[in-house]
Amino acid sequence: EKFLKDNEDKVPGDVKTEVETAVEELKEKLKGEDTAEIRTATEKVAAVSQKLGQAMYANAQAEGAAPGAEAPGEGQAKADDDVVDAEIVDDEKDTKGGAA
Repeated sequence: EKFLKDNEDKVPGDVKTEVETAVEELKEKLKGEDTAEIRTATEKVAAVSQKLGQAMYANAQAEGAAPGAEAPGEGQAKADDDVVDAEIVDDEKDTKGGAA
């Protein structure tokens, strides 16, 4: 429910309705004691949840914003950082003739 609420603007109306219906059915079944009905309702919620994920992924693909598409922009920001390439030299080893 929380996932659907957080992403409702990215989900088609028919998928949203299907998920909400399945969740409500599961809540009703959980009030009872019939484990077979609870299991069936749980499986239905899992199935429609997959549809929800597929719809969101398809929406992201259509917008050209595939998962990870923002990463190159982050890479550019890091490229602007001042990077210093350095080597650590232990002066004591150099003064003793290189013996460890």
